[in-house]
Amino acid sequence: MGFEQWVGAVNGVVWGPGMLLLLLGTGIYLSLGLRFVTLRNIPLGFRLLLRSRRSEDEGDIPAFNALMTALSATVGTGNIVGVATAITLGGPGALFWMWCTALVGMATKYAEAVCAVRFRERDARGNYAGGPMYYIQNGLGPRWRWLAVAFAGFGTLAGFGIGNTVQANSIADAVETSLGLAPAWTAVIIAVLVGAVILGGITRIGKVAGVLVPFMALGYLLMGLTVIALDYQRLPMVFGLVLDGAFSGTAASGGFAGAAVAAAIRFGVARGIFSNEAGLGSAPIAHAAARCKDPLQQGVIAMLGTFIDTVVICSVTGFAILLTGAWTTDQQGAAMTAWAFQQVIPGGDLLLTAALCLFAFSTMLGWSYYGERCAVYLFGVRALLPFRLLWIAALPIGALAQLDMIWLVADTLNALMAIPNLIALLLLSPLVFRMTREGMGRLRMENA
Repeated sequence: MGFEQWVGAVNGVVWGPGMLLLLLGTGIYLSLGLRFVTLRNIPLGFRLLLRSRRSEDEGDIPAFNALMTALSATVGTGNIVGVATAITLGGPGALFWMWCTALVGMATKYAEAVCAVRFRERDARGNYAGGPMYYIQNGLGPRWRWLAVAFAGFGTLAGFGIGNTVQANSIADAVETSLGLAPAWTAVIIAVLVGAVILGGITRIGKVAGVLVPFMALGYLLMGLTVIALDYQRLPMVFGLVLDGAFSGTAASGGFAGAAVAAAIRFGVARGIFSNEAGLGSAPIAHAAARCKDPLQQGVIAMLGTFIDTVVICSVTGFAILLTGAWTTDQQGAAMTAWAFQQVIPGGDLLLTAALCLFAFSTMLGWSYYGERCAVYLFGVRALLPFRLLWIAALPIGALAQLDMIWLVADTLNALMAIPNLIALLLLSPLVFRMTREGMGRLRMENA
């Protein structure tokens, strides 16, 4: 068996039904253990988020910027390509199962952030460091350090795939298709722009994300809502398609080949998890740097990332695709979403290209921070500059290379990151439940 076939076989196992059940099951278990406190406190989360920009609590960046950094890594091609693919393979019902995945995934994100702040520490330069490797080591004890090392190793390598070369390649391909610019020029531009941000560390990444993420997310939502508003009378019909497809399957229609309920569940859950990264263990690395005095406060803010990414942004994409009938055409992936926008907005395909580029650029920033913190855990702060330089150097390679194999390896490494993180969350869940019971009432009263 060749290397590619071997990686493909491993990928089929680690992203098989067992992994999806583990991710979804962890979210359901945490939701039940927390008595659905996440769903009941979404308004509180937004209040805390807006007030957090003025916080002087201990931490490296405002909690708002921490969430924007986490969103910079999650709001990406999954919101455009992933939703289209889920509907193509699972029918309109896949959108319903994406929502379900997000609603239980909010509990996973909450628990990740609570543990990240509770067990964070300072590195040799005085910066806050946290995430799964720290809550495994400091929360579960030294005998679990091997699991923390495994997570950090997978995280360091995975970033160069899904958060670096793959994103650079997506930008280069989109720009060449839309504007005719040679990938070599795009590669240079990407390396310069990303380098200018990440060499400034989390403070600069947080500041850029704090401006870029709201701008690009609101801009994309405005485009999507325009498509929806111009055909809002058909929204009840679309909701009917989604609910019927979720529980009865979807018959063949136009270029759509039809899908059973099992396909709707499978692809809805898989693409939902891919989009919001709940359980992967990446987002708590950013939340650990937030200025906050209470782990529960950051947990409530962190869960908004899953809500915004999947319930809001992915839904807008899905409604645009279903309202315009793009799902019944022969279009695939990003081209399907572009077709939907183009039917209503002149130049909608170019606007979508711009959105893809911004989403991919922000993902490169967020994942650079995730990767460097994993590297620092393994090798100390001396790894910071070499890691950042390697990150910048890999971008042109990604923009110019054929990445089918890198996609596969990155996908596998992402799954291998999730396993240590989910084990830690399940073992630490009694602590999270107790902290929530004892402190959530006080947090609500203080921020009423």
